[in-house]
Amino acid sequence: MPAKKTPDFIIVAVTLILLTVGMIMVYSASAAWASYKFQDSFFFAKRQLLFAGLGVVAMFIIMRIDYWIWRDYSKLILLVCFLFLILVLIPGIGLVRGGARSWIGVGAFSIQPSEFMKFAMIVFLSKFLSERQKTITSFKKGLAPSLGIVFLAFGMIMLQPDLGTGTVMVGTCVVMIFAAGARVAHFMMLGGVGIAGFIALIASAPYRIKRITSYLDPWSDPLGSGFQIIQSLYAIGPGGLFGLGLGQSRQKFFYLPEPQTDFIFAILSEELGFIGGSFVLLLFSLLLWRGIRVALGAPDLYGTFLAVGIVAMIAIQVMINIGVVTGLIPVTGITLPFLSYGGSSLTLMLAAVGVLLNISRHSRY
Repeated sequence: MPAKKTPDFIIVAVTLILLTVGMIMVYSASAAWASYKFQDSFFFAKRQLLFAGLGVVAMFIIMRIDYWIWRDYSKLILLVCFLFLILVLIPGIGLVRGGARSWIGVGAFSIQPSEFMKFAMIVFLSKFLSERQKTITSFKKGLAPSLGIVFLAFGMIMLQPDLGTGTVMVGTCVVMIFAAGARVAHFMMLGGVGIAGFIALIASAPYRIKRITSYLDPWSDPLGSGFQIIQSLYAIGPGGLFGLGLGQSRQKFFYLPEPQTDFIFAILSEELGFIGGSFVLLLFSLLLWRGIRVALGAPDLYGTFLAVGIVAMIAIQVMINIGVVTGLIPVTGITLPFLSYGGSSLTLMLAAVGVLLNISRHSRY
């Protein structure tokens, strides 16, 4: 193992800049709603600051923990996350929000086990692939066992149901398996099965069908299933090149529901315009580039797959969130990493960046 060096400074800087932008936008987007519902305009901002602080501390602590330690505890981490996925389904333990039983209450706060399952699956699959990299081209010995554990977790997440988080997890794992050298022919075969299954999942829930129809024509139900995307586009459009100005959003005044969460990029685009939105996307692109560089320079296969998984998770989540906000894909409940309000998602992402930073300390580049 190469001698330790300083972590990738660009990853640290970009992450903290995104986090700062997120804190500002969470307050700006939520102040009106928080004042109305909780009589405290800083209600969401204070909570986000708490989770951001915990996440940053976790990031810097994990940055100092040698990444191969996660390999030794990967099975235990995965089992604990499976246990929490079971607990969240039990009435009285799991909390229902937005029609999904996805949270477990902890005092005045709540955690979302499916968010942590994404990280647990990356840690476990990195170990699995690094040990069986030579057999990954075999469907029976390599691909089937790896996908089996992934879809078991996906099935449990869908019992909540949480299609968005499940999609991010599966997409991340597919990228990791492909990077390990799985055969394209196997992916094409499974792709057909996956598409059929995805269509079946959509058809099994009326609200998902409404999301598809509203995606194709949001004006067919402007006060129902098409409401969010219409209000999101109403926010992005007037933003123009430079935006209406920080804090000057109109859509956050009870037009766009809970704008501090999944649709925070719409408020950012409204207030900061095309320039502000492009700056955020540039920061994400820079973060992903440096993450790929870390993966390529990792001293062993486990470090490579671990870095690939973390980068893929961030990239897929960003693409889905921005795609939803801009009307390019149907609505799913996916947060924008480092920017959206949400304790579990934020702390998980910052912890994952901590692992990436530790790998960078051993990277050849």
